[in-house]
Amino acid sequence: MSIRLVIVVAATLAASACGNTSGQAAGPGGGRVGGRGGRGAAVATETTPVQRMSVQREVDLSGTLLSPEQAKISSEVAGIIREVRVQLGTEVKAGDILVRLEPSELKFALERAESALRQVEAQLGIDRAQDKQPPADEQVASVRQAMANRDDAKAAFERAESLNRRGLLTRADRDTADTRLKVTDANYQAALDTVHSLKASLQDRRASYELAQKKLADAVIKAPVAGSISERLVQPGEFIRENTPVATIVQMSPLKLKTAIQEKNASLIRPGQTVEFDVEAFLDRKFTGRIAYVSPSVDQATRTFAVEAMVDNTDRQLKPGFFAKGVVLTSVDERVLAVPEDAVSTLAGVSTVYVIENGKARQQQISLGARQNTLVEVTSGLKGDEILATANLNQLATGVSVKLARAAGSAADAAAGPGSGRGGLRGARQ
Repeated sequence: MSIRLVIVVAATLAASACGNTSGQAAGPGGGRVGGRGGRGAAVATETTPVQRMSVQREVDLSGTLLSPEQAKISSEVAGIIREVRVQLGTEVKAGDILVRLEPSELKFALERAESALRQVEAQLGIDRAQDKQPPADEQVASVRQAMANRDDAKAAFERAESLNRRGLLTRADRDTADTRLKVTDANYQAALDTVHSLKASLQDRRASYELAQKKLADAVIKAPVAGSISERLVQPGEFIRENTPVATIVQMSPLKLKTAIQEKNASLIRPGQTVEFDVEAFLDRKFTGRIAYVSPSVDQATRTFAVEAMVDNTDRQLKPGFFAKGVVLTSVDERVLAVPEDAVSTLAGVSTVYVIENGKARQQQISLGARQNTLVEVTSGLKGDEILATANLNQLATGVSVKLARAAGSAADAAAGPGSGRGGLRGARQ
């Protein structure tokens, strides 16, 4: 009896299994996929058309903010520091006073140089109030006097020569007149030489006087450029020698963003392009600049080329030395293909979408590009007129029937078929 019972139970189970093979197998997500005929329950989904969008192309960058003008200010004269008017971080304009030196010794040197200059000018007969140029040689008093003496001696010699020929004057008196003429002529030449020497000395005395004036003016050290004091190097009461640094000024606006771009992007970068970046001190704010300089050569060690952008910093938020990370906005591509992120499935680095055709799904591999809000650029894999599924993607596979999910407020779902994708396209465009 027990053997018969076992045989009957086995036969029953086998018959049940055979009957189940003619039914429907469970599909993905609990749905039924058709057997040999491919018929079964359709998967509910939502659709969207392939969209178009504008894409801002970018090139990544990272670099350092620098001051385009940095000056270490030094004293041009030696002296004791009487006053320092700036502190670390002080904003200065070109021409502002930074340091004053004790001017007493420099004033004495100026007065001595002026006295020596006036002596030479007096000898040359120069009136400083009217004309600073030296007069002609013949206008100098000493030369005029020597010239008059020479002319008088020349006239006396000519008279003595005439009287001697007529026998009215002795030979000795004639020789005396000749000697006097030669002496006066020599005196004239000496007067000219003296004037020439005085004129040469005049240039030297004027240079000494102007140098003394400059040194006195240099006792007041001024800012040559506008910026901020990054270093204060001296204190009141110090004695400093010539060429001693007293302060360092850095220009704060604009700043220079110095970076290096990979050589593969050489054809994309040019002056005038906008740069967007952020710094760690202000992560909630975007800063902008414009490319000013692009290196014509590539560094063979790093395979990059140098780029410098100028950044406005009127609010003084940025500081030289900040590390910046951002992008160069290179170009804008209009009407590129794009799909919502909900329509994309990614597995093991491979991205796919489900194209709805004639009421059935077809899996299509695509390549992705830039992301913008909820849209993703499609660089390959789609033509642009497809209708894509955006819901229940884990239940879809190539050949699975689909139907549109009921939308709130709509009249009814259209049965999945050739026209269902077009209905989804119109709804997405609205």
